[in-house]
Order: sequence, then structure tokens, then C-alpha cells
Amino acid sequence: MSELDNGWEAVIGMEVHAQLATETKIFCGCAANFGDEPNSNTCPVCLGLPGALPVLNRRAVELGARAALALGLTINETSIFARKNYFYPDLPKGYQISQYDRPFSSDGTLTIMTSERDEGGHARDWKPMTIGIVRLHLEEDAGKNVHEGLPETDKYSYVDLNRAGTPLAEIVTAPDFRTSWQAYDYVNHVRRVLQWVGASDADMEKGNLRCEANVSVRKKGEEEFRNKVELKNLNSVRFMQKAIEFEIERQIRAHEAGEEVFQETRLWDEKNSETRVMRSKEDAHDYRYFPEPDLQPLRVSGEFVEKTRAEMPELPDSMVTRFMSEYGLGFSDASQLVSDKGLAEYYESAARASGDPRAAANWIQAELLRELNNSGKSAAESPVTAEGLAELIKFIDSGKISGKQAKEVLPEMFETGRSAKEIISEKGMEQVSDRGAIEKIVDEVLEANPEQAEAMFGGNDRLIGFFVGQVMKESQGKANPQMVNEILRSKM
Repeated sequence: MSELDNGWEAVIGMEVHAQLATETKIFCGCAANFGDEPNSNTCPVCLGLPGALPVLNRRAVELGARAALALGLTINETSIFARKNYFYPDLPKGYQISQYDRPFSSDGTLTIMTSERDEGGHARDWKPMTIGIVRLHLEEDAGKNVHEGLPETDKYSYVDLNRAGTPLAEIVTAPDFRTSWQAYDYVNHVRRVLQWVGASDADMEKGNLRCEANVSVRKKGEEEFRNKVELKNLNSVRFMQKAIEFEIERQIRAHEAGEEVFQETRLWDEKNSETRVMRSKEDAHDYRYFPEPDLQPLRVSGEFVEKTRAEMPELPDSMVTRFMSEYGLGFSDASQLVSDKGLAEYYESAARASGDPRAAANWIQAELLRELNNSGKSAAESPVTAEGLAELIKFIDSGKISGKQAKEVLPEMFETGRSAKEIISEKGMEQVSDRGAIEKIVDEVLEANPEQAEAMFGGNDRLIGFFVGQVMKESQGKANPQMVNEILRSKM
């Protein structure tokens, strides 16, 4: 951003709303399923009917605790639910049960790896960045408005209240980000962590993870914040990054032109690649928060926190560090393998079973991921098991087949589910590694090509490749090429 080089800096804070992976809603027993018939999962509680009382879902608290601990937050012993009052068609009660001045967890720090990108979006120079997490609080979601038709024709709006009352963890950061790519890396980090610990499916396409960015700009060296804009309803991390980028540049142009930047909520218009006004932005006092009278304070014991911590899996950052030290991987390779929990588990099983962690990483990243991507499968769904890939790697390491042959075997393993041993045996691929047998073929080839042999023995190393090729041809590709090379050089 050339404008930032002209003395401006961006100030960005992030809010992530993650639907917790419970079977039922946060204050009632209705199913929290995505895609069910509209308004089929509702009851007097989530519809806000008179006399209906909320009852807190214990599982939502457990998953909220997993999320808080994974993001470095402190779980508060006592938290208070509050009513956040506003009127909107998808909020039947006229208020949302949330938390305000006494949240479930607070005062966290999180270190992520982040990088700026070139014009093509390619990362460079990954560096650690520490972010302040102000709070993670628990709340209920609102319903969903569905619109159809075009403005110039008949337009209809519907309300689906299946989502009303589903449990959310809202994660709010300090305004610590200075670029759109830092925010991008943060949301991807949070999304992966929530999935990793089982707190949320964090699927943005299904709407169970949504992010909002609070963006302002100021001159470098200024301490005061200027008016911020909230970017709302961002349904992909890439759209979020593009929206922030546009908004930074829009605000800088406005300030330099002497125009006022209003505190407002804006939407990202992907079609026109711009943000547009949704409504003026409210302050906290506009919501008239007050303690929810129908819910007791939520009290969490130290034993509960420690039990939750003990049940947590190894976190991604820790696993990246361990893969680097234990398996000799670089940061980039380790990060890619830990980008998904199923992939990380697959790699570790293959690395241990094969005894060759480096080869396991290479085969997964270069060959297996291509097959998985082409078929739309995850590592957990791979027809080639980690043990099956390890068997293939052992065939290569023992010299029984070449790497080139293995690249023919793996796609067939993936397509048929058969083992490497079966396919290699059926195709007669197993290499000859008997030195005496190979040396006999080498001698025959040298004798059949006397001029080239004389030139090679005279010091022309380039002819070694020619003779390796001739030996492979005579052996129908079965001679171990490394051994062929060794024999030729010994004869020189």
C-alpha cells in the first residue's frame, strides 16, 4: 500500500464469532443443525415467548473453555450474562443474551506467524506476531434473514429462526493489526485452532464462523484513534482481507481530502470490489446492557479449568515446533502439514511407520495432496492409508523400485485402495539389485557400444547417462539405477 508509506498507518481490531459445536442450542434443547427445514428447530425459549425461561447448556461452557485456553485467555471464575437490547427481524425477543462487563474469559495473548504478500498473494518472510485478546465471551446467535428477488422487481424477505439461540463464542482482539494480511493470518490461525480442539466446525460457508473488522487509520506517531468503520458480514477470509485493504485506502483518501470519516458499519461488495454503507455504528451504551435476570452468574471452578486443559490435544503451534525438531522439517513444510489436524496425524503416522520423515513429508506434499485435492477428499478420507504410504516409501528406500516407478504406483493405490506390494508385484516392477546380475548387463552394453565406451573411459562423464539408459532398457527398467551408476563409475 503506497499510501501507508506516505506517513499513514492502519489500526485494525478483529471480532470473530464462532458457533460452538454443540448438538443443541445454548439455552434450550432445540437441535443446532445446519441446513434443516427453515424454522423447524424452534421452541418457546428460542422464540422468546412470554414465560419461557433459558437454561444454560453445559456443553457450550465446556467448548467455550477449550476455545479460551487454546487462544491463551484466562477463564474467569465468575461471569455474568447480560441482555443486549436492539430490534431486528431475526431477533424474536428484541434482545440478545450475551455478556458485557464480566465476560467468560479475558486478558489473553496469542502469538501467530504472519507474512506480507506480493501482488500475487504469495507469502514471504514469515515472522511471529503477538496479539492481545481482550475477551472471549459466550452468547446466543440471532436468526437469519433470507432475501430473494431484485430491487427493481418484487422483493421478498423471510426469517429463518433455526439459528436463533445457537451458542457462539465471540473473540475480540485489541487493535493490534496494522495490515490486512496480518488480520488474514490471524483469522486463519483462530479458525484452525477452534477446529483443532473441537470447539467449532468453523466453516465459513455454513456461517458457523463469521468475522468482523474494525478499521481506522491515523498518521504514524499519533496516539489517538480516529473514527473506525466496522466491516460486517464477511463470509470468507480472502473477502475480509480485500475489504480491509479497500477500506484503509478509502479512509486515507478521505482524510487527505479533508473529508470526515464517519463511525459506521459497512458491507463488502465483492461484485464491485468496494465497501458500502450498511448503517451508522452504535456504541455500547446504545444497547442498554443490563444483567440477564433469568440466569444465575456462571461460576467456573479451578478444577474444571484444569480438567479441560488436561483433555486438550497438542496445539498446532506446538506441533509445528516439534515436527521441526523431531523430524528435521523446515517451518514452511511443518506448517503445511499442520494446516489440518487430520493431515498432521496422517504425516506423523507415515513418518514413524516408514522411518523416513523427510520422504514422508515430500510424498504427502507433492503427490498425495494432489490426489486428495483432485478427488475432494481430506487426509482422513484418503484411500491410501499412512501405513500404505509408508510401505511404498520403504520399497523406494530399499531400492526395490525407483521414485519414478513409485509415482505410477501411488495413483493406482489411491484409485483402487490396493497395497503397494500388490501393484508392484502385478506389474513386475521390482528392481534387480543383485550386483552380479547388473554387472553382467553393464558388460554386455559396453561391449555392444565400443566407441562410446572408449570415449567414456577416456574421461567423458556425460556418456554415463547414456549407458545407464541402455542398461535400464536392456533390463526392462528393473535394474537399480543407482547401482548401475556405481558399477559404471567403478569401471572407469
